[in-house]
Amino acid sequence: MRTALTELTGVRHPIVQTGMGWVAGPRLVSAAANAGALGVLASATMTPARLRQAVREVRARTEAPFGVNLRADAGDARERVRIIVDEGVRVASFALAPSRELIAELRDAGVVVIPSVGARRHAEKVAAWGADAVIVQGGEGGGHTGDVATTVLLPQVVDAVDIPVVAAGGFHDGRGLVAALAYGAAGIAMGTRFLLTSDSTVPDGVKARYLAASVRDVTVTTAVDGLPHRMLRSDLVETLERSGRARALLHALRRAAGFRKLSGLSWPEMVRDGLALRHGKDLSWSQVLLAANTPMLLRAAMVEGRTDLGVMASGQVAGVIEDLPSCAELVGRVMTEAEKALRELRELPGLPPGQD
Repeated sequence: MRTALTELTGVRHPIVQTGMGWVAGPRLVSAAANAGALGVLASATMTPARLRQAVREVRARTEAPFGVNLRADAGDARERVRIIVDEGVRVASFALAPSRELIAELRDAGVVVIPSVGARRHAEKVAAWGADAVIVQGGEGGGHTGDVATTVLLPQVVDAVDIPVVAAGGFHDGRGLVAALAYGAAGIAMGTRFLLTSDSTVPDGVKARYLAASVRDVTVTTAVDGLPHRMLRSDLVETLERSGRARALLHALRRAAGFRKLSGLSWPEMVRDGLALRHGKDLSWSQVLLAANTPMLLRAAMVEGRTDLGVMASGQVAGVIEDLPSCAELVGRVMTEAEKALRELRELPGLPPGQD
């Protein structure tokens, strides 16, 4: 299936595996890329040196195109951009809108730039700055998310920009791919569905929590870092929602100390990152620290398997996922389902000639 996304990035199928912190490492990314999707390496939880090493690990596992996801507001974003350029990475994606200068630097080097957005105005802005495509995530998506459903947001963005649009938030099968294409998207991006594969390094016990979840077990809370964050409901989430400010601050300081040691960031750098997220928002100091070290809460679950101490970012689709296929099996299944759905649409009675 050829779309504007496959033409732009060189992948075989119009599917993106999103850059999930602690989840989208070399093994998952290379497996997704080998399956014909666009695998995206998550770099926000890596040091620059580890990022370069991870890129080379992916390159050793696959000859297919892949991407790297960056935090546009990170203090070392430009250093990471240079790594992407030096290592010949095909695609750079961004969790937040990159600056006009970063987009220009990447495009001048031949790197495809695909920011993620959650609002039409953000898509319009990055398109005007020269982005090659956008991933638009509706409220069903995992992690930090908005409150506008994909089915409302996606057509708005498709109508607003003249670059390829990739739909994210609520996708897990071939029917969803066909629906996104019908809205005018060039493909779909999936996070939770790729997290729940046999190629994902997330501990089996954590995967079991996702598989056991119903749609109602996936919630949006601001208790973790003050921003709307979609995740599995857990005892920790409920504790944070009940905690007073003093207890929340103590918890944040403990987590922040662990993240500082792991990341190599100084206390001022961590506070700076937290304040960047605080801009324009009424966050307490405990939330500022949690915003800076939310990666540690994710790491506790996604790496260490400590669902009692960590958070589990999740799209609503976790409530309808029931198995752990390999990336190859998943992508093959999605494409087979999409082709079946398209055939059935073509066979609808009364379809005008030439409209298939």
